[in-house]
Amino acid sequence: MKWVTWENVGVDRIGCAWLIRKHVDPKAEFAFIPEGSKAIPKGAEAFDVPGVRLSHHGGHCSFYAIVREYKLKDKILDRIARIIDEADTVQEVQVEPSAAGLDLICTGIRLASPDDKTAFERGAIVYEALYAALASENAK
Repeated sequence: MKWVTWENVGVDRIGCAWLIRKHVDPKAEFAFIPEGSKAIPKGAEAFDVPGVRLSHHGGHCSFYAIVREYKLKDKILDRIARIIDEADTVQEVQVEPSAAGLDLICTGIRLASPDDKTAFERGAIVYEALYAALASENAK
């Protein structure tokens, strides 16, 4: 399936790409449209674009929307959604100490990558590591 999002990816879009490939569509192909554009290619599923199904709703990030819409029942994914919520949306209370670090790392990945596709690939390693660390913490 073809998935589309805005260019200049960050913490939520990188996380969404990892989530989609890992838990929704292992053969996902990603395309990027200019930031601010609503021109979604025909047949593509958009994410983290305002006004689409898989975007910010009710103060939650797009990662959270994907977990909810695809009924992914996993405590670790729920925790990652909370971390991304705090990193990507305005939060009055800080409850996830790793949120600011994850946001900074994803910003650095985008800046150090030649394009968004490469940023998604590099970011997947970070999200795999985050998932593993949280799973290990949860197993204790």
